[in-house]
Amino acid sequence: MFIVFEGGDGVGKSTQANALADWLRGQGREVVLTFEPGDTPAGAHIREILLDPATGELPPSAEALLYVADKAIHVEQVIRPALARGAVVICDRYVDSMLAYQGAGRILDISELESLAAWATGGLRPDLTVLLDLDPAEAMAEIETPDRLEAEGADFHQRVREHYLALADKPGYVVIPARLPADEIAARVRAALG
Repeated sequence: MFIVFEGGDGVGKSTQANALADWLRGQGREVVLTFEPGDTPAGAHIREILLDPATGELPPSAEALLYVADKAIHVEQVIRPALARGAVVICDRYVDSMLAYQGAGRILDISELESLAAWATGGLRPDLTVLLDLDPAEAMAEIETPDRLEAEGADFHQRVREHYLALADKPGYVVIPARLPADEIAARVRAALG
């Protein structure tokens, strides 16, 4: 099973991914807890370029291609091998993040990004995507030292949120308000696993 946590910055994706991993391990399952971008040696370098404010401006297409490269490496080296041996893979961010941030946020062609993502991942899609939803103004207020993307303006983050909600309006997604108590969110995630 492949489970992805999505949502804007500061919504608690990592917290909930860890909680689910702990619960599944308690059920005797092998769990691979991973994240994008950066959970491979090459990906760590890509992550630094993408998120370090010192990088400065990147052309939106170059930024998107760096994310695509990270996804190709990550799927090949981490996700597919884990799924092949029967592990549950829990990923903090995946393709929908690129569609929301680079597509809607940077105003790039979504269909082109979808094609690139499908090519990079071999069409691998999650069995379940959990979208933790929160007004970006509330989330951004809690981030003390923003990275290069977190430092984008309110309009950027609002476009990202709206695109996430549009993506989640189909089967395979569950949308959970991110400011519910953490244990209630965790219970809703477990219930969504069926």
